[in-house]
This record gives sequence, C-alpha cells and structure tokens, in this order.
Amino acid sequence: MSVLATLKRSAPVAAAVLALSVASAFAQEKKPEHPTSEAEIKYQAGGSPLAGAEMHQDINPKAPPMSKAEFDKARQIYFERCAGCHGVLRKGATGKPLTPDITLPRGTDYLKVFIKYGSPAGMPNWGTSGDLNDAEVDLMARYVQQTPPTPPEFGMAEMKATWKVIVPPDQRPKKKLNNYNLDNIFSTTLRDTGEVALIDGDSKKIISIIKTGYAVHISRVSASGRYLFVIGRDAKINMIDLWMEKPDNVAEIRTGLEARSVDTSKFKGYEDKYAIAGSYWPPQFVIMKGDTLEPLKIVATRGMTVDTQEYHPEPRVAAIVASHYKPEFVVNVKETGKILMVNYKDIDNLTMTEIPAARFLHDGGWDSTHRYVLMAANQSNKIAIVDAKEGKKVAIVEVDKIPHPGRGANFVHPKCGPVWATGHLGSEKISFIGTDPVKHKAFAWKVCEAIDGQGGGNLFIKTHPKSTNLWVDTPLNPDPKIHRSIAVFNIKDLKAGFKVLPIFEWAGIKGEGAGRIVQPEYNKAGDEVWFSVWSAKNQESALVIVDDKTLKLKAVIKDPRLITPTGHFNLYNTQHDVY
Repeated sequence: MSVLATLKRSAPVAAAVLALSVASAFAQEKKPEHPTSEAEIKYQAGGSPLAGAEMHQDINPKAPPMSKAEFDKARQIYFERCAGCHGVLRKGATGKPLTPDITLPRGTDYLKVFIKYGSPAGMPNWGTSGDLNDAEVDLMARYVQQTPPTPPEFGMAEMKATWKVIVPPDQRPKKKLNNYNLDNIFSTTLRDTGEVALIDGDSKKIISIIKTGYAVHISRVSASGRYLFVIGRDAKINMIDLWMEKPDNVAEIRTGLEARSVDTSKFKGYEDKYAIAGSYWPPQFVIMKGDTLEPLKIVATRGMTVDTQEYHPEPRVAAIVASHYKPEFVVNVKETGKILMVNYKDIDNLTMTEIPAARFLHDGGWDSTHRYVLMAANQSNKIAIVDAKEGKKVAIVEVDKIPHPGRGANFVHPKCGPVWATGHLGSEKISFIGTDPVKHKAFAWKVCEAIDGQGGGNLFIKTHPKSTNLWVDTPLNPDPKIHRSIAVFNIKDLKAGFKVLPIFEWAGIKGEGAGRIVQPEYNKAGDEVWFSVWSAKNQESALVIVDDKTLKLKAVIKDPRLITPTGHFNLYNTQHDVY
C-alpha cells in the first residue's frame, strides 16, 4: 500500500506522523533540536506587498493545469504566507527552494501532504492548523509546480514616476514655526492604515496623523534633526519636515515594490546631504538627495553567497545604518550574508567595501561608542561585528535561536563591562556580547553571559544610558500572558531575574485576542518607557507609558486614530543612536 493510501485509511494521529515523515524526506533535512515555533511562523510568513503586483503566468506544459483565476489566487496566497521563507522567485531564502525542477518530480499528492502537515524541519502545517483548507492546499500544491512568476523590476524611470516634491526646499520654513519639543516627539507606526502618528512626548497629545506607505517598518531622523524619514513595506518613503507649523510630508518616492530600510548621511560635512533606502524587491539600494528624495544612484545586490559561493538572484537589503566614522552607509544584504560599507563621498565613482559575514543578515545597531556595528544574521543564529573605523570584520559570534535585537541595547555589565544585548525570536535567551576590546579584552566579542527572559517571540530589547533597567518584549509569543506583558531586569542584578509588568491590563482594553505589547522606547530624558499595545485593526489599541524608576503606570494614550500601533521611535534617541 502506498504512503498516501495509508494516510487516507489510518487514524488521524498515525496519518500525521506519516505525513511528517514524507514532508521531512522532501525537505531533506534532519529534525532540529527545537521545532519551529508559532512566533517564527508569524514572523517569517508576514504578508508581502508583492501579493498585489501584476505578474505574467508562464504556462508550463509539464505542470498540473491551472486557470488564470486559480493561478492569481495561489500567487496571492504564496506572497502573503510563503515568500518570506522561500523567496520571491522560490529559489529559497530561510526556507528551501520550491522550483519546478524540485517540485514536479514529487507530484501533486506528495506536495499536498507536505503543505497540509508541514515538517519538523520548519515547514508550517498550513492545512491542519486551519490556515488553508483542503481546496487551498490542493491549489498551492499545483501552484508550486508552475514556473515562478517574476515581479517587475523597478529602475530609475519607475522611481522618478513616483517621485513627488510636495514642498520644494526654497519654500520650506527658514526656522522652526512650532513650539513642539522636537527632541521628545515619538513617531508611531499605524501599521494597517498606512500612517504614522506624531505624538508629543511632553503633553502626550497626538500632534498629527500623516499618510505614508503601508506598514511603515522604521522611522529615521536626519543628522540635523529637522527631517523625519519613514519607509513602508511597499517601499514608499515619506519625508516629513518637523519645522512646519504642523509637521507634514514635503517629499515622497517609491524605491521598489517591497522594502524595509531607510537612513540618512550623518558623517561631519555630509549632514542631511543624502538618504538611502534598500529594497526586498528588486534586490537593490538607492541613494537619493537628502532634501528632495531625488534618486541619484541605484545599486543591485544580486550576487554570490558568502558560504557556498553560489549565485543568489534575490538577496534582499535589510537593515541600513549610517556611519559616524566615515562618509559611509552600512548595508546588510540578507541572503548573500554580506555587509557593504558604501562610501558616499563620490557617488559618481561609488566605492564599496564588501565584508563577508553570515547569511540571513537582518537587523542590528551600534555599540555605545558608535564605532562597532553588530548585525544579527537571524536564521544563522549569529551576530556579525564590524569595525566602522577600520572597515573590517571583527568577529562572528554564535548566539541562540533567531536573534532579533532591533537596534540592540547598550549598557555596562557588572562583570563584562560595556555590552550590547540581543533577545531571540526562537528562544527565551537574552545574550550579552562584550564590546570593549581595551579595558575588558577577556569578554570582548563573545557572549559573556546569557540569561532567560519570559519566553521566545522577542522583537525588541531596550535600555538607556540614564537607566538601570533592561526591557524585553515578547509580542510573538503564543501565550497571551506573555505577549500581553513586559519583562524588566535590573542591570545591576541580572541574576535576580525579571519582573513582569501587566501592560495590557494597565491599558484597560477589552477584547479577546487583543493587545500584543511591542517595542519599549525611552523618551529623551530616559525616565519614561513607552509601549505599543498592538491589537487588530477592528479592536482598540493604545500606548502605555511607564515610569522607569518606579515601574509604575504613568499614562495611557487612547484615541480612535491609533489603529494597529506597532513600532515607535523617539526622535532624539533615533537621531543620535541612543539605545
């Protein structure tokens, strides 16, 4: 009897076990020590703006037939749930390749088992979890045997067609026209409405709600502190003038079809001169004028991986940070595992230093001196460290499962001296990496201590130079008790463990399934910590503010306009890389 026939006749548990064996064989991987967590699935399977992009259906005579309507539906499901792991072109990213040369020999029935039951190696059980019904499982099994559709490229002509200078530089204010304390404004992403909220950190009042791209990923501030740049996952960049009577957009552009990163030049003599954005699709970055967003130079990132030296067709640009030591941008190229030091001194004759790191580079930030940049290669479970002054790799540090530091957290450890900290998506561990190679050489560039937090599903970790607290969120943990609260450690006594603060309860929000607590963010003074209470777009959300010294509730901001608040950034701390 065939495996599939056995599955149909067996008891459900036995069927699941056999199906997992089939899927595991398909993945050609050994079962890992820790199976894929719900947090990882939520993180990797986030919807892509490419789901709505027009793509050509290339009829493959060897593949199972699909109507145009079926193909388009399957393509949408793929980009909403699968592209984050398997790649736009299905050639593999953090997940295995799913190209026709692999999928066609397996056949539709085999693939249906794989999709429905998942695999211990990391494939989610899309069918048995209820995310896809049997008809959709069948649809996806046929879709992955088709020739992968290629999204359109996005070059200079396409960028310039979207570029708008709403208020030219010579028509902008010559001095600040408002009374806001710009250093203590927070830029808060309203994920599902395509907006950011500018909130006065002093009065706790909303200054304005500004239209942006979809699901703004980050907010960055120009070196002068005048301009705020935000980038949506749809690669739309908005440039906001904070000197206006009511801060608003003065320029905008789309630099691709999907993106995550933007920053501006910070080196002395180049303040506010350039902006840079990196795209997930097409795989490239673009340098723009810092006062108008006019695109000047596009650089593709397609190339060879650092480990196997094989060509990768879609290495996405993840985090970008601006160097304080040279006129350079530090650019993470995710799938090839390269850190590019892009020198913007002469962009007509652009020079780049390519530093081999580790595959799946994602986010990261500076140490306390702003000399060393620490970047997480999340699916490789590594932190790559680069000396921005010398332009050289310092070390590759092994950490726990799927580090996700955001920008990380810098403080002085009681034993190890200056450290940079990261939490993890895939485990409860918090790792402290020594960053002082002079006075604390024995602990430099290694994990000097690792402690346990509440659980996996961490996205952001934060402290402040004036604080003795370390805050760790867990918004992607499946346990509501964990993702609705925050863990806080005393830096001077880390072994004492953490206190849990009931942030969701303090927000006073009602509703089942509401309220993931995300991204602790300090005000400029370092005496308040702000949290987003992230609920669905049809549920109430809020911002909760905690007194850093007493750990008591200080304020709650509620407003019908605060729809799906996620990331939020204090402008002063963001401008000066204080974390």
